[in-house]
Amino acid sequence: MYEWVLWFHVLSFISWFSAIFYMPRLLVYHAEHIDNRDYIKVLKIQEQKLMGVIGFPAMWMTIISGSGLTYIIGFNGGWLHVKIALVIVLVAYFVSLEKYRKDFTKDVCHKSGKFFRIYNEIPTLLMMAIVAMVVFKPF
Repeated sequence: MYEWVLWFHVLSFISWFSAIFYMPRLLVYHAEHIDNRDYIKVLKIQEQKLMGVIGFPAMWMTIISGSGLTYIIGFNGGWLHVKIALVIVLVAYFVSLEKYRKDFTKDVCHKSGKFFRIYNEIPTLLMMAIVAMVVFKPF
């Protein structure tokens, strides 16, 4: 059973990160082309579908399967506590992407493309730390 849950967890994690990495890129385009109404209309559809069809379902499947893995292996080891804390930060980051997306749908987001380019680096650092906790189990 463990291998199947792990397999599903990895697939969910990859799917979630596809949305996490692509959404800020769409927000960059949105911020940099705010005056091009036809282009913005298309971006709003892409942003909504990315978050609603891929992002949030993949996030929940990652959390559910990760909880299943935690149940199977037991909640022990400092590495798991650190990993879960990092995942909570990642969820907060993902929710912030949804907030920016919703702000853009109301045309009230005034962040720059440069902001979103830099903001896009946060999940890379989180992913590196999360994967390091799983692979090296340092605590």
